[in-house]
Amino acid sequence: MNPYPKPLRDLIAQLKRLPGVGEKTATRLALFILSDSNGLAETLSRSLQNVHDNIRLCSVCFNLTDTSRCSICQDPNRDSSLICVVEEPSDVLAIETAHAYRGIYHVLHGLISPMSGIGPEDIKLPELMERLKRSHVSEVIVATNPSVEGEGTFHYIEKLITDGGFEAKVSRIALGIPMGGELKYMDQVTLASALRYRRIVKDK
Repeated sequence: MNPYPKPLRDLIAQLKRLPGVGEKTATRLALFILSDSNGLAETLSRSLQNVHDNIRLCSVCFNLTDTSRCSICQDPNRDSSLICVVEEPSDVLAIETAHAYRGIYHVLHGLISPMSGIGPEDIKLPELMERLKRSHVSEVIVATNPSVEGEGTFHYIEKLITDGGFEAKVSRIALGIPMGGELKYMDQVTLASALRYRRIVKDK
């Protein structure tokens, strides 16, 4: 028999729906929220409601924003001729933390996955093509994960741009051996990617 009262059990059940949160973690979080004397429950509730009411998709790149256009799309110092295509908004954050990219983004909100019934029209691919038609883009960098779906989506985008007669180059982020890694510990997929996406150091 569960010794906790129903409101607490309901909170634990909702916390368990979060990714990576199991029964024990959900219970510990629920008890912490309950015992906190600094108004955590109230401020957490307000924050959740605020996110639900005000966060939307950017009208240009489909990143998360609380305005019509996200801060990156509004930044005049970003290079609008470079578009980096990513799967999810969290990928934008990951790339931004590297401080090595000054272009703009396009968030697909998924990948092509025939096995899951997800086709090109189910993600933001048509919107990407519309962006290419409306503005001058010199390069589209596809930064999807090195999975079957990620590779398939990359090749589909490459074909769309090539067949559509767009001037934009299509590139793929380098995949392979991480900094500090050793060849003898790499799996076959990682080694194959490293070889496939190798680069010429100096042209003769």
